[in-house]
Order: sequence, then structure tokens, then C-alpha cells
Amino acid sequence: MSKSATPVLSISQTPSNPWIEKLTQRVPLLLLPVIGLVLFLAVWNGVAKNIDTSLGQFPGPAQVWEQAGALVDEHNQQRTKAEAFYARQEQRNAERVAQDPTYPAKIRPFTGAPTFFDQIWTSLYTVMVGFLVASLVAVPIGILCGLSRSSYTAINPLIQLFKPISPLAWLPLVTMVVSAVYVSDDPMFSKSFVTSAVTVSLCCLWPTLINTAVGVSNIDKDLLNVSRVLRLKPLTHLRKIVLPASIPMIFTGLRLSLGIGWMVLIAAEMLAQNPGLGKFVWDEFQNGSSASLARIMVAVLTIGAIGFVLDRLMLSLQRLVSWDKNSVLR
Repeated sequence: MSKSATPVLSISQTPSNPWIEKLTQRVPLLLLPVIGLVLFLAVWNGVAKNIDTSLGQFPGPAQVWEQAGALVDEHNQQRTKAEAFYARQEQRNAERVAQDPTYPAKIRPFTGAPTFFDQIWTSLYTVMVGFLVASLVAVPIGILCGLSRSSYTAINPLIQLFKPISPLAWLPLVTMVVSAVYVSDDPMFSKSFVTSAVTVSLCCLWPTLINTAVGVSNIDKDLLNVSRVLRLKPLTHLRKIVLPASIPMIFTGLRLSLGIGWMVLIAAEMLAQNPGLGKFVWDEFQNGSSASLARIMVAVLTIGAIGFVLDRLMLSLQRLVSWDKNSVLR
């Protein structure tokens, strides 16, 4: 009997490890952004050394990093002062109550200057409120325009009229209206917050409205025919056909609106001197110290990073609610 030949695998036939294949595919995706970032820092550092301003040399990455650490230290120091302030009040109230049980204990709020992180929270809170208000208005109107040709014809002139107007042009009018209408001895929100939020809402309105209307009006005809054959009720038609099919375009509008709203908020805070990152940048510019430029760069990079994170969060939310994962744009 002849011995059976032992099978020999060529290099191309050698089974590969799937983990190695995935790693090989992802290395360029991870390495290229790092290379781009390193090149950017190198160019920034080289250019900064050759720029002299009235406040001194333009800050490079090292100076910006140093001031970022200083801002963190200032925030921690301010928090320590606030904790000590409230602790003294509690001790004082306890002593007064021990002497007089009828004494009404009061806790006064800490009135220290807001830190850099306080300004970040103020801007984030403001932009999210303005964005949510605009979305609650724009999405239903966009759906109405997409479903009804008559409604679109009636509303379109207003869209074309108000869409090109810069929200900053509205800021003086919004400020005056809020000052005249929002009058209260004990307001729930400050007027500066309401002014900034309304300004953000005005700029977030149009991208969402237009993209929603386009998405609804371009629903596949086969889906509409299925709805007619099944004789779906209007609300069921909206929930089962219209919204799932138009989700990609709606979220495209929402992402555009949130990005524009974040940019406009910073400018509005600078112009109106409302609390937030915009006011922080303006105050540092007016301060004119040797560290002001580096602090402004910290704020600029923070604004960009927050804008990127907000966009990624909207993208993740779109992937979560969209039935067609391939339609989600990166």
C-alpha cells in the first residue's frame, strides 16, 4: 500500500489569527491621528516662537499645558474655599441654635468668582437647554412641512426669510424682550441665561427644521404604499413609517444645529458678557496679563473638544435609535 501524501500548506493557505487581522486593520486608524496631532503640535510650537504680541510671545503647547494645570488648581482652591465657607456657616448656625432653639438657621450661597470649570458647565447647560427647546419646535414643524405640501408652501417663505439672519443680530432684540417680559422678584433662571438660551434656540431652529422636512418628504414610495394598503391610522403611520424612515435626516439636522448652537453661544456670551466660556475668553483678553493668551488657548481648545464630544454623542444616539445602521454618517 502506498503512503498517503502529507498535505502541505502554502503561505497563502496558512490560517491567520482573526485578532492579528483586526489589529493590523486598526493600527493605521489609530496611528494616523496620532501622527497628525504630533505634526500639529510641532508646527504650533515652531510658529509660536516667531510671534510676539503686545502681551508677550504667543503661547506654545508647553505654556498652554502649564496654564491648564493652573486653572485646575484655581478650581480646586475655590472649591476648598466654598467648603470652608459653608462649614463656618453650619458651625455658626449650630452655636446660635444651641443658644436659641427658635433661631432660623440660614445658609448663604458662596459668592466667589466662577472658575473655568464653572464657566464650562454654564455654557454646556445653556446650549443644551436652547438646543432642546429648538428641537421640540423644529422637528414637529419639519414633519408637518414634509407631510403636507400646503403647510410647506405656507411656512417656506418664513424659513427663507429668517434662516440667513445671524443669531447675533437677534441678540439685542432678545435682550430687550427678555428684560421687558421676564420680570420676577424671585426668578427661576437669570436673565442672562434666558437671553443666551433663546439666542441658541434661534440658530438651532432652521437646520433641524429643513432637514426634517426633506427627510419626511423623501420617504420611499413603497413604504407609503404599504401604509395605504394596511390603512394605518395617522399616528400609527407617523410612528411606524415616517419617523423610522426619516431618522437619518432628522439627526443630520440635529447634529448641524447643535454644532452651530455651540459656536453661536460662545460668541453671544462674549458680546453680551453673559456667564460662560465666551465671557471667560473676553475677560482674559481684557485682563492683559502675561498668562492671558495661554489661558485663552486653553479655552479655545476646550471649546473645540467639547464640540467634538457633543457631535459624537449625537452620532451615538443616532446609531441607537436608527434601524438602518448603514445610513449613519460618521
